Amino acid sequence: MKLLCTADLHYRLPQLDWLVEQAGDVDVVVIPGDHLQVVGAAPLEVQIVVVSKYLQRLSERSLVLASSGNHDLDGPGPTGEQATEWLQGLASERLVVDGRSTDLDEVRFTVCPWWDGPQTRQLVEDQLASAAIDRPSRWIWVYHSPPADSPLCQAGSKAYPDPDLAAWIDRWQPDLVICGHIHQAPWVDGGGWVDRRGSTWLVNAGHQPGPMPAHVVIDLEAGSAEWVALPDRELVAMEFGQ
Repeated sequence: MKLLCTADLHYRLPQLDWLVEQAGDVDVVVIPGDHLQVVGAAPLEVQIVVVSKYLQRLSERSLVLASSGNHDLDGPGPTGEQATEWLQGLASERLVVDGRSTDLDEVRFTVCPWWDGPQTRQLVEDQLASAAIDRPSRWIWVYHSPPADSPLCQAGSKAYPDPDLAAWIDRWQPDLVICGHIHQAPWVDGGGWVDRRGSTWLVNAGHQPGPMPAHVVIDLEAGSAEWVALPDRELVAMEFGQ
């Protein structure tokens, strides 16, 4: 199974076009959040229409896992805290979004929402606890923000850690967590695009301008992950369960 992972596209339509072109060559496309751009782009209601069409097009070519990020919130949800209702409305068998899991070839994928307060945080914890029941041989999470104590959350002079995710990883030990959020992480001193927390692999492709987004291609059968971000390229062996 081959995964194409990118994030933080922020309404860059050339990058979405590139992703649609590549989607037919992989089994799963993973986009952990920040599909929209809050400032400096088209009105959010327009962005939502356009990005929704792109996600649906992608799902015609590959299984798509799309979580929300902090730029994707569109108002209070059922808890009264901010949520991403527009993304929820796109859910289908081929487009797996916030709060849902799906199994494919003995791999469970769990897609977590961006949470905005204690109630939505609790929903994420409950989601992970439920998905942990009878988990298959591999478990992969899609979660916008990288965990604390990782080079993936380094933005240069400052880090943006997520201690809750770190605690959940320690508790449930998934095989892989695919993140985004911190654009600069792969290029800054002390940063990186790949890391390990215990037995759990972590990736964050970062964000770059241009028609091709920074991305990571993960081959689960070969046990490899390749990061591509012009002009950079790096390949690592990614063995699970060790």
